[in-house]
Amino acid sequence: LDKQLDKRYTKLAEDTCCLSCGGAIVYSEPKEGETCVDLGSGRGNDSLKLAIEVGEDGYVYGIDISEGMIEKARKNAKKMGIDNVNFIKTELSNLPIDSERADLVISNCTINHAPDKKAVWKEIYRVLKDGGRFIVSDIYASEKVPEEYANNPENIAECWAGAITRDEYMEILDETGFKNITTLEESSPYPKGKIEVASFTLRGVKKKCVCSNCNCNKKETKETKETKKS
Repeated sequence: LDKQLDKRYTKLAEDTCCLSCGGAIVYSEPKEGETCVDLGSGRGNDSLKLAIEVGEDGYVYGIDISEGMIEKARKNAKKMGIDNVNFIKTELSNLPIDSERADLVISNCTINHAPDKKAVWKEIYRVLKDGGRFIVSDIYASEKVPEEYANNPENIAECWAGAITRDEYMEILDETGFKNITTLEESSPYPKGKIEVASFTLRGVKKKCVCSNCNCNKKETKETKETKKS
């Protein structure tokens, strides 16, 4: 799957087509001095917008699995003279970012690709500060995606066959620790394969953990320490 995703999005890195399924960046409302994370940063367009908004006292991490997209994003940042952003090639489920580092996490039509979506959402929860927020646009399926599509890397890379149902999606958010989720926008269902899918944009806030001996937010990363110094 990783190879298929890398192949597809590296090819699209120099294209001008729109790769989003919602308006996460529109609702993000970044503030000066904030630290932001963009999951599935692609060519870097949204990350660079965030970097401009948060200013020199803020910082943005752009995360993508495609080497081609990372290279394109870095070139765009250099061309625009923006240096408060770091584009990192890594899995969404293993972010090289310190715990409680981010004020804002955004993502646009990316988490549906992940085989372990709960692991991705645990990482989002971990890197967010208490009171930090996420704005995520993604795809969900009207019913379980048939195995002929769900097991096909090409279909998954097309941003739909990796989708889970809306109920499953919301259950993962709840189990991760995100409560009182707001749906900012939601599309009408449209056909894909033998089922229908739809897109939505969600907003949630991380509340302070009150459990005893909690290890939810205990992760330091060598790579992040190095990137913060650079």
